[in-house]
Amino acid sequence: MRQFIFLILALILFRENSEAQLKVTAAVAGDKIDFMVNGVLFTSYIMSEYEKYPFFSPVNGPSGASVTSLRNGNYPHHSSLFFGCDRVNGGNYWQEGADRGRIVSLRADIVESGGDRAVVSNECIWTRPGAESPVRDKRRITVFAPSPDKYIIDFDIILEMLDEVTIEKTNHSLFSCRVDPDLSVKGGGTMINSEGMKGEKLTFGKRSAWIDYYGERFGKTEGVAILQHPSCKWYPAPWFTRDYGFISPTPMYWPENDRDLTLDKGELVKLRYRVIVHSGDHLTAGIEEEFVKYKSE
Repeated sequence: MRQFIFLILALILFRENSEAQLKVTAAVAGDKIDFMVNGVLFTSYIMSEYEKYPFFSPVNGPSGASVTSLRNGNYPHHSSLFFGCDRVNGGNYWQEGADRGRIVSLRADIVESGGDRAVVSNECIWTRPGAESPVRDKRRITVFAPSPDKYIIDFDIILEMLDEVTIEKTNHSLFSCRVDPDLSVKGGGTMINSEGMKGEKLTFGKRSAWIDYYGERFGKTEGVAILQHPSCKWYPAPWFTRDYGFISPTPMYWPENDRDLTLDKGELVKLRYRVIVHSGDHLTAGIEEEFVKYKSE
């Protein structure tokens, strides 16, 4: 009996130590930065000159398959996990077509790598032919893995208005995730917000601190959640949601009194998001507990 107890304790200690030893690295690979957890690819941050904007793809879940989807015939502008905006001073920094506007990476520096987290600093300019750049942004991307069943991306961005900026009402705006079809509601998955409301019908346009999207594949449940930090401008922003697998916390689609949104020259807009890629459902992954922890940071 004593040997059995010692064995159980040894297994517990082994699991705790193995979880604590998850090493996260970031390395430049051509026009992208690869984030690895214990030597296995978690996600790549792609900054190609041929792309509309920088984005993350794949974003691999515990099964080894990506929890996000990179474009399709109906929505070629859905690039996995990304940040952009349409209808900015007449430009389009979201949908396909470089002539309408692009978000171009100016520089990306690996600040930290090889410990329990990897950190990248990225500066971007919003540009289009024949027009002044309306926005410059600075991003801080932090990747860490609290356990083999939970990987996290912190995406912090500061938008600087280089001129007076007007954003017309649009559903194409800010931080967004196109979920893999296998995990979507249409694919048999679940989308739930922090108030416990499920599916597009009940979550669309609702203000909520977070949304989790998960489903079953390869014999296990896994998913991806986006959390808004309470320090964000417009927090808690209402969500644009789709049962086919799309979530985006955005204030741009529901402007007060149906007016355009205007930001002054020199104004800084600070936004913070946490992406949790996890095994299990929102309860197993403790998404609400993760939000409580996140909002105190």
